Amino acid sequence: MMIKAHMNRLIKRVEGVPSRYVVPICVMMLTVVALLDFVSGYEMFFFVFYLLAIFPAAWFVSFSYGTLIAALSVTAWISTNIAAGAHYSSYFVPVWNATILFTFYVIVLWLLWRLKQFYLELEERVRTRTESLAKEVRERMRLQRELLETSEREQRRIGKELHDGLCQHLTALALTGHALGQRLLKNSPAESAAAGRLVELVEGAIEMTRSLSRGLNPVEVEVGRLTDNFRELAESVSARSRVDCQFQHAGEAPALETLVATHLYRIAQEAATNAVRHGKASRVNICLDQADDEVVLTVTDNGAGLKDNFRRNGGQGLHLMEYRADLIGADFNIGRAASGGTRVTCTLPNINETEEDI
Repeated sequence: MMIKAHMNRLIKRVEGVPSRYVVPICVMMLTVVALLDFVSGYEMFFFVFYLLAIFPAAWFVSFSYGTLIAALSVTAWISTNIAAGAHYSSYFVPVWNATILFTFYVIVLWLLWRLKQFYLELEERVRTRTESLAKEVRERMRLQRELLETSEREQRRIGKELHDGLCQHLTALALTGHALGQRLLKNSPAESAAAGRLVELVEGAIEMTRSLSRGLNPVEVEVGRLTDNFRELAESVSARSRVDCQFQHAGEAPALETLVATHLYRIAQEAATNAVRHGKASRVNICLDQADDEVVLTVTDNGAGLKDNFRRNGGQGLHLMEYRADLIGADFNIGRAASGGTRVTCTLPNINETEEDI
């Protein structure tokens, strides 16, 4: 395979040389071989070495030019043999020898020409197939990006409707229940207490709805707001899953574009959810650091850790985290944490350049 690769590179390099350079080189090689043939004498067969001039002429210039060099090679071979002292019984013998040698050269040229045609056709097929695959990959990535953006917009819409719609209705219900409890307090203390418990349940539903709304529509890009989003995420995970989820931050709050911040948040959200749901962790730590023009997001847990074949049998969540990291130009890594659980790391380099690209 290495020899084939080197040969392909050599062919590409030589094919880039203009034919006006190849023509004099072939003539020069023919002259050198003819001189060596004359020096070696007529008793030594030297006709094979003329192919050193015939091959490049046919491959890099044209079949016709190769045929011309072949004819000149036959002429040079016969001429050098006669000049070196070769004697023939009749004129028919050198003509016959020249005809046989020229026929041999033509057959070799034809085989070489067929090989070149096959090589060019194969190269064209490879180029066409490569362009087709590249187009399919670009189209697939475009569709995946559109699907992800559509999903993100839909989640934001649902989160907004939960916050502005359902939460308002539940708040009105809580206020109505509280007013009803106050009315029943004098005449029916038991019913008033039941109304109070109803109000508590409704307020709990309001808090859960707000938590879901923040999870679906989390990111507001303001100075220092991203860290608040992650802190709220940790609090939401702790409240919903009854685990110890902490958020840590070092350095200044990174100012990121909405798309970048959203993907980072979703990666942390998916990693924390997987830690609780699949890893059965009791403690999750979310860390966001910024140093040397890099934003590093780390999510660690003390759960069951990763299985040996997690790459092959990984769920959609793992692939989605990797895809989100790739969209924003971040390096994604997942492995076993020092505590025995799982460690997810997402490193976003060159913040300013990444924002401009996105």
